[in-house]
Amino acid sequence: MTIIPLLRAATFGAALAFTAPAFAQDSKVVAKVGEKSITRADLDQAMKDLAQQFANFPEAQREARALDSLIDIYVLSQKAESAGMDGEAVMKSRLDLLRARALHNAWFQGEIQPSITDDALKARFDAEVAKAPRQQEVSARHILVKTEEEAKAIIKELEGGADFVELAKAKSTGPSGPKGGDLGYFTKGRMVPEFEKAAFDMKKGSFTKEPVKTQFGFHVIKVEDKRDTPLPSFDSAKNQIQQIMLAEAYAEAVKKAREEAGAQVLDDSLKLPAK
Repeated sequence: MTIIPLLRAATFGAALAFTAPAFAQDSKVVAKVGEKSITRADLDQAMKDLAQQFANFPEAQREARALDSLIDIYVLSQKAESAGMDGEAVMKSRLDLLRARALHNAWFQGEIQPSITDDALKARFDAEVAKAPRQQEVSARHILVKTEEEAKAIIKELEGGADFVELAKAKSTGPSGPKGGDLGYFTKGRMVPEFEKAAFDMKKGSFTKEPVKTQFGFHVIKVEDKRDTPLPSFDSAKNQIQQIMLAEAYAEAVKKAREEAGAQVLDDSLKLPAK
């Protein structure tokens, strides 16, 4: 079920922010089209509805552009009314749908969005984190050379106290050589099997005592660190969790409303497959 085109990014606080000064400001008339008054609230709504249309204009011009478009809309809508177009069956149907969509959005903003509180988001995050599988990951460096003899010679240098990073920079033929052979953290399944097995079998701080052969050549590997994959922070996951919970709340609200309204599809060819 696609809900994104029908949603508006309204916060609970914004939806209820009706103090007396704000209401007075919203009621301020900023333009007139005949007897029709265009208020600050009308302009603010147009700014939201037509945001994409004015995104390429300088910010200082956007309100004026939106008001100009709003005036265009009203002058031509008045022409359409004078011509009796608002009474046509097709137009009545369109207006009915637009009204229904506006009320749909108002219900979403006023009833569904406020139900997804920060406490609810945090509780869902904690529940997801608690059941999230943890994987071990390794941080490693490697020196890649063409022959086994070269690799064995490098191992001897390391056993004699040579610096791994400097040897990698000087001798590795792999793309990570200039970075001291640093491969960063990786989980199982990210590296070729021979390399992966050697790295995960090693202890933190150790290097291979024998060259590891892969399709790319011969590797000397050093394991810098081992850890469980870190969990995301609440702040980094909050928006994603919010979208999931909004979608779930929307689906549940729609399901309940359909049942209460006795909604049914009468044309079998238009029925969706059963979920």
